Parts: sequence; structure tokens; C-alpha cells
Amino acid sequence: MVDAAGFQLEDVTVRFGTVRALDTVSLDIAPGSAVGLVGPSGGGKTTLLKALNGSQPPTSGRVRVAGRALGEVSRGELRGLRSHIGFIHQGLDLVPNLRVAHNVIAGRLGQMGFARSLGAFLFPSRAVLREVHGLLERVGIEDKLFERTDRLSGGEQQRVALARALFQRPTALIADEPVASVDPARARDTVELLARISREEGLTLCMSLHNLDLARGFLPRLVGLRAGRVVFDRATRSIDDATFDALYALGARNGRAEDAATELREPPPIGEARLDGG
Repeated sequence: MVDAAGFQLEDVTVRFGTVRALDTVSLDIAPGSAVGLVGPSGGGKTTLLKALNGSQPPTSGRVRVAGRALGEVSRGELRGLRSHIGFIHQGLDLVPNLRVAHNVIAGRLGQMGFARSLGAFLFPSRAVLREVHGLLERVGIEDKLFERTDRLSGGEQQRVALARALFQRPTALIADEPVASVDPARARDTVELLARISREEGLTLCMSLHNLDLARGFLPRLVGLRAGRVVFDRATRSIDDATFDALYALGARNGRAEDAATELREPPPIGEARLDGG
């Protein structure tokens, strides 16, 4: 078990030109809890996830990780914080012509100096390879250690990306639409694996999903985003179909969508916001 990192967003706004990707968003994600982000495309989910790990600085507002304001730390401290946040991108960001072992090892390079990271990457020790093999075994692809990554299926590549994130020895996992490119059966397996490993390791988990059935099945707390604003933030079991329909309605206006769910904004009870199968 690790000391999981918590996240706080305080009135965070992110602008790209005249567009507000996030609009005065406040959110508290407790250490060791699991949260899903849902909402239509362009709603701000990816921008919010990038704000959590410091790769997208806010235009205004404050982001805290493990109690530390990202805008107030040095570049070295920010790099250290980010190196312990496992981020699984929608495109996975694997190097296709590298072997699986090397893609996984790349997960920890941000925690080393250049010379040390180069040596660890090019000439991994037996101990490192044993650790990588153990992670691959945990995600169910232990026989792929020396396989070229581009020869794996989409589902297997997702598991490589998860193993790489776990190799960072993270305090939190962030996943941006991790099942966007696989079939429904493999999508369910992947989300279940992310939720289970996060629970077993005591990691904070924040994941964006378009598949509402998966979000409702594996994440105890959901945050609905539309046009960069939080529409609801509730325990999953308390959200009815009408609330989801309003979030995704094509004709909904931003203000009306938010007004319709104002009563749903209060954070869920702590017991419901954790990865306890609730």
C-alpha cells in the first residue's frame, strides 16, 4: 500500500483563446478514492485530468496535489510530483517498435537523472526485469515481456500502459478514456482491472469514460462535466437516468443543464467516494 495523493481544484479556469475549457471548477478528490468523469465530448474531461497532474496549468484558480499548490512549487518539485502520478493517455503513448519491457521501464525514467535513466532503459538489470515481469503478470500478459509492442492487440497494449503507470510506483492513477479503442468485453475487463488494482494498492483513481454502464458499474462517485462546468458531483448510485440524459442532451444549454442539477452538486459522503465496491 502507498500513501495515496489527494487532489483539490479551487475555482480553476482554463482558457484556450476565447474558449473556456474549464470554467471555475472546484473539486476535491480524497486520497485513495475513485472518481469517474462523464459528459459529452468537449466537456472538459481531458483538460481537467491534465490539470490534476500539472501538465495543463490553469489560467486562474489553484490546483493542489497532496496538499501542495502546483503553481507555487519549483520546476524540479513539479517534476517530482508528476513522476508519481500514473497517467494513461487515450492514445496510450507507447513506442510501437520497442519491446514491452522497455515501454514499461520508461514509466520510471522521469524519476532519474539523464545518465541513470539512459542506462536503466538500455541495459535493464535482472532485478528491474523481474519487477516488470511481475507487473505484466499482474495485468495478465506476463508472456509478452520481450514482445514488440506493435505486435500486441489493442487490449494488450492497454495493459502495457497500465503496467508502465504502475512501474512509476504511483500515488495516483489518471486514465483518459482508457477503453475508447477496444471492444465492449475488453473495455469492461480493462476498467475492472484499473479499479481493482487501484483498490488493492490504495491508489487514488480518476478516470474519464464515455461508457456510462462501465462508469456506473465500477466507479462509486461520478462528476458530470459539460461545457467546462461541473453539472453534478454525486455518489453513483444516487444518479438517475434523467440526470444522465440531461447531461448528454444535444439541445441542452450550459446554464440550464447546470441549473437542472444544482441540487446534485454536493460531494458524496466519504464512505461512498472510495473504492470499496459501493
